[in-house]
Amino acid sequence: MMIAYLERFVPETDSESKDDDVSTLCKALDLQGSIDCGPTDDVASKDFGGMHSIKPLAFIRPAGTDDVAKLVKSASRSSNLTVAARGNGHSINGQAMADRGLVIDMRSLEDHFQLIRIDGLVYADVSGGALWEDVLKWSVSEFGLAPRSWTDYLSLTVGGTLSNGGVSGQAFRYGPQTSNVTELEVVTGKGETFVCSEAENSELFFGALGGLGQFGIITRARVVLQQAPDMVRWIRLVYSEFEDFTRDAEFLVTQKDGDSFDYVEGFAFVNSDNPLTGRPTVPLDSDQVFDPNYLPPNAGAVLYCLELARHHRNTAHPSTVDTAVNELLSGLGFDRRFKFELDVSYVEFLLRVKRAEEHAKASGIWDAPHPWLNLFVSKSDVVDFDRTVFKKILKEGIGGPMLIYPLLRSKWDNRTSVVLPEGEIFYLVALLRFTLPHDPKGPSAEKMVAQNREIIQFCINDGLDFKLYFPHYRSQEDWKRHFGNQWSRFVERKARFDPMAILAPGQKIFKRTQP
Repeated sequence: MMIAYLERFVPETDSESKDDDVSTLCKALDLQGSIDCGPTDDVASKDFGGMHSIKPLAFIRPAGTDDVAKLVKSASRSSNLTVAARGNGHSINGQAMADRGLVIDMRSLEDHFQLIRIDGLVYADVSGGALWEDVLKWSVSEFGLAPRSWTDYLSLTVGGTLSNGGVSGQAFRYGPQTSNVTELEVVTGKGETFVCSEAENSELFFGALGGLGQFGIITRARVVLQQAPDMVRWIRLVYSEFEDFTRDAEFLVTQKDGDSFDYVEGFAFVNSDNPLTGRPTVPLDSDQVFDPNYLPPNAGAVLYCLELARHHRNTAHPSTVDTAVNELLSGLGFDRRFKFELDVSYVEFLLRVKRAEEHAKASGIWDAPHPWLNLFVSKSDVVDFDRTVFKKILKEGIGGPMLIYPLLRSKWDNRTSVVLPEGEIFYLVALLRFTLPHDPKGPSAEKMVAQNREIIQFCINDGLDFKLYFPHYRSQEDWKRHFGNQWSRFVERKARFDPMAILAPGQKIFKRTQP
């Protein structure tokens, strides 16, 4: 009876009857949490990308894992309901939406932070709906510990990033976030709850990691911790030649632990005075100045910045830190007149994007569309990618950061659902576009999307070895090409853990089937 009610429920009702509907649903499901229907579910019909709006049947705020399991099991007994888990809504192409389905607000899960010690190692058990920034603040302030691997932006949920990969400048050493968890609690598409790890329910464990939400909803994760440093020496180095930039970046990420920096990233920027995409984006402090007069005469329209960080303790003398950093920099080929550095606290460094978010919200940019594009590009093809994409298609910038830095395939577990280019070294390319709501002369979101498609088409036509990160495709043929020889494994996992294709319909990989 409850399922039939859900399937025929129409949100457009008056407020009094709507309250009765919500009450009826909560009682029928016996939830500890709440259900919102109608206009209050607007938040569930949008995401950070700002380019899609899909209205769900209901936006559900579960109190815990039991509520999530009840919802999924109920949907599995219906004829057409789907379920999408929504973390902080940071998807770009509607991946966390469910057309006339149920959207679960993972942020509403009861906060769960617990320190676990096993065989001399330390872990954090955290809710799948917890934000990484809250995990950081809790673990550092309470225990002086922190996870090893991060994303650049920490206002993302634990379950959300683990369902994709989770990369930042630490991934060359520790691997992505998916390589730094040892146990998950997952609700499958059958509404069954499992604790899984490498040793227990391993197929679900590795399937859920990087699985785009297709096999289960991650409600808890056990994350590896290590001692947190006090401070970070934050450094940016400028290159006019792409080959010099990549040579140094690859050298640093292939050094033994202790013989390199603790964080290695990089980005391309426009050789202009544009405050959003040009030279002013490089200095780390307002007192620092980028003087273009020192650039070589042959410097092109696009330049490159290697971004590094070295951890240290409060007790370390500045000269000791200087000596260690200078030794690591001694063999690199950057222009010594373009070295910018700053000492900041470890927490401040990891929350550096939070400041950019605050500025963007104040200016209205944060709420404007974000046609982002993220790719993994093989080392063997990255020079061709630079020659066509950065130097030609994007030579005037994109209105936001253009990240590019190397990662190591050996730091990723090939048992997870993530697919990567071939070869040991591949590059993350993140084109983090921001539309400017107050600039009528700027490119529209539609034009940016078209440019993204042009880039993808170039990669396909020229046979580049690449994969989309946070992939978005509209046809199963495209998904088959994306997964390549791992497609059959992906399909088998779907059949085993979500046979009716209830979960994550916004990914548009599988279509809902009948019970």
